Amino acid sequence: MIGRFFHTPGTKRFKITPRFWDPDKDERDERERRIKDELGIVEEKKQSNRTFRPNVKGQFRSGDNWARSSESARKAQNRRLIWIFLILALVLYLFFFSDFFN
Repeated sequence: MIGRFFHTPGTKRFKITPRFWDPDKDERDERERRIKDELGIVEEKKQSNRTFRPNVKGQFRSGDNWARSSESARKAQNRRLIWIFLILALVLYLFFFSDFFN
C-alpha cells in the first residue's frame, strides 16, 4: 500500500468506433465530389432570404435570473446548515448536561 502512495496511473488508451458510420456512403460522396470536380460542376449553396439575426435579445436578463436562483439556493443551503447545527447542539446538550438519555 505504501509503495503505491506516490504512483500516478498511466493514461488510458481507448478506441472510439463511430456508431453511425457508413463507409459506402463516404466512398460514394468522395466519388461524386471527384466527378463534379472533373466536370467543373459547382454546387451553389442555398441562401435564405432572411438575414442573420443573433439570438442575444433578452439573454442578459435571463442570466440575471440565474444569479437570483443561485443566491436563493445559497440562502437555503445556509438555513439548512444552521438547522443541522442547532439540532446537533441540542442533542449534545441533552446527552452531556441532562438526564434525558439515562
